[in-house]
Amino acid sequence: MHSTTSKSIKKLNELRERATTVGSTMLTKVRGSRATFAITAAGVATAAVVAGSLLLTDHGQRAPAETAAVASASQRQQAANRADRSARVAAPKTAPKVAVAKAKAAPKPKAVPVRKAAPKPAPWVVPMPGVPLSSCFGPRWGTMHMGVDFAGKNGTLIRAIGAGRVVAAGWNYSGYGISVVIDHGNNTVSHYAHSSRVLVKPGQKVKPGQPIAIEGTTGDSTGPHLHFEIHRGMWNQIDPAKWLRAHGVKIGC
Repeated sequence: MHSTTSKSIKKLNELRERATTVGSTMLTKVRGSRATFAITAAGVATAAVVAGSLLLTDHGQRAPAETAAVASASQRQQAANRADRSARVAAPKTAPKVAVAKAKAAPKPKAVPVRKAAPKPAPWVVPMPGVPLSSCFGPRWGTMHMGVDFAGKNGTLIRAIGAGRVVAAGWNYSGYGISVVIDHGNNTVSHYAHSSRVLVKPGQKVKPGQPIAIEGTTGDSTGPHLHFEIHRGMWNQIDPAKWLRAHGVKIGC
């Protein structure tokens, strides 16, 4: 019995030294690799089991020294387990999603409205728009009527039929009363007679439709009206209605 116990103690001391060496190796390698730690821990566990089996007495009981050796091996196992847990590196958490602000699309340039060019005024117009004719060009009462008559209300505006320069304005010609004469160039002259008042003066330039006089009944007149003539050269009268139609202006007659 005593001999067996001494041999067991000796064997235990050898195993303790071996376990110490293995434990040191395990603690060194556990930081570098889990696989190495697992192999080392398995060796320690095996050594502990062998030591335990050798320390069993013939009566199935463990000697105090054997019990201490087993306890020491158990403590080393626990230390190794703690070292393994401390060596574990927590898996990196998923990086928080960073909200990437979407670049706002550049605002579309506003369409610049294209201004339509103002329509050009007609080169030729009616001298009294909307006013009916009361007499046409041609023979009348045994004489030749050299123009057309617009029978508007007294005070109606008289307008230039086209652009030109005023040649005469006022009491200038017998029988015509207060009149206006405009030279349109190209040997064309317009004459507006029997006005009550003129609104332009000689030498003044006028535009199509510009007011030049006010209807009246001056000169040889039986009532308020405009006596209108077209001359191809001064005092060479032609049919005003025909001439106006040839220039895109329609009137009666």
